[in-house]
Amino acid sequence: MSTPSLLLSIARLCFLFSFNTVLFPASALRGVAPQDEKYYFDGAVIGCRDGSGSFSRDRLNDGFCDCGDGTDEPGTSACPEGKFYCRNHGDSPRVLFSSLVNDRICDCCDGSDEYESGITCPNTCRKIILTEDRKNDHDKEGANSDTSGAFENGHRLDMDDLFHKLTGLKAVALMELVFVVCVVTFCVCYRRTRTRRRRFTLNY
Repeated sequence: MSTPSLLLSIARLCFLFSFNTVLFPASALRGVAPQDEKYYFDGAVIGCRDGSGSFSRDRLNDGFCDCGDGTDEPGTSACPEGKFYCRNHGDSPRVLFSSLVNDRICDCCDGSDEYESGITCPNTCRKIILTEDRKNDHDKEGANSDTSGAFENGHRLDMDDLFHKLTGLKAVALMELVFVVCVVTFCVCYRRTRTRRRRFTLNY
C-alpha cells in the first residue's frame, strides 16, 4: 500500500472512530435507561445480562432478539421479555414492556415509544407537569400562585430542553473537529512524503 493510500485510510479510521463514539449514544441507545448506557460501551461485543449469549454492537436494536432477556433489543418489540425506558423529559421516567413499543398507542408522554408506528404522538410531558404543579400550588397557596408556579416550572423545562440541544451540538462539533484534524494530518503527511520523494529524485 502506498503512503498516500495509507494516510487516507488512517484519516478514514479517525473519522469513523469519532462518528461511532460521538453519535452512537444518540442513535442506537433507544429505550436504554441513562444509568445503563455504559453497559453498551464496554466493547464491540456485548454480553446478554442473563448470560444466555452475546451480540455485536451493530445488532443492538436491529429488530431480532438475540438475548432471552431482551438486552439487545431495549428499543424494539422483538424480545418478549424486553423493557423500554421512556425518558419523558419534564415528567417522570417510565419503563414499558417491549410489546407496547410501536403498537400505535402513545404510552410515553414524550412519544418515544412510537417512533416507527406511523402515528405522531404529541409531547404531553410539559403539559402533565405544569398541570400537576398548578394543582399543588392551588392547594397550598390559592389561585394567585398558579401562574407563578407554572411560569417557574415552564422556565425550568425550557432550560432542560436547551441543555439537551447544546449537548447534541457539542457532540456534532467534536465529531467535525476530529474529522478536520484527521484531514489536516493527512494533508501534511502527504505533502512531506512528496517533498522527500522530490529530493530523493533530484539527488539521484
